Amino acid sequence: MNKSYRLDYQSPIGILEIAGNEEAVHSILFVDRVVKTEHQPKTETPKVLQDCETQLHEYFMGKRKTFSFSYMYTGTPFQQRVWNSLLQIPFSETASYRDIANILQKQKAVRAVGNANGKNKLSIVIPCHRIIGSSGNLTGYAGGLWRKEWLLNHEKTFKEHSS
Repeated sequence: MNKSYRLDYQSPIGILEIAGNEEAVHSILFVDRVVKTEHQPKTETPKVLQDCETQLHEYFMGKRKTFSFSYMYTGTPFQQRVWNSLLQIPFSETASYRDIANILQKQKAVRAVGNANGKNKLSIVIPCHRIIGSSGNLTGYAGGLWRKEWLLNHEKTFKEHSS
């Protein structure tokens, strides 16, 4: 079994803990802790985690819209279909849970889409922050609604400055 590694990235909206192995990143999650960087880069930290940290930094600096490091997610086939659909939402745009259910041709699965969205462990990279309620209101986000609002505003600002 591959050894697991962790690396903290201090983003403008809190610490993101990157976890993975030599081949891929498995999770990027906001963590609330007092120690700002519990998991510092070490010589044995895999390149893929370091690449993830670099690309997240570029995203927060307004220099990156998509991610190219290797990542892997595990979930049910339905969850994976939802997460793959999230990847189709363009940078700085939003979609509703209903939109994703319709894309998947599962019109009655709006709540299941919401549930799958909430189980996404690759924050920002799989852009679950771009999912809003059908009414246009911000809805749940594991990192907190204030972070979701910040990310959407960040992407909107970055898009306006790069157009």
